[in-house]
Amino acid sequence: MMNTATTGLAAGMALGFAGYFGGFWAFLLVLVLGAAGLLVGLVVQGDLDLWTRKQRR
Repeated sequence: MMNTATTGLAAGMALGFAGYFGGFWAFLLVLVLGAAGLLVGLVVQGDLDLWTRKQRR
């Protein structure tokens, strides 16, 4: 299993490749989709509970 530093390194490299080879819009697309994937992963893993955050308001 990958630790946080390795995951951050992989994400940074993916953003760097997207920015270098695809330009700004590819960089932005990878950034947005990566953030969405992170949120889904945290919800599935159980580290982020959106229901309790919604009920507090």
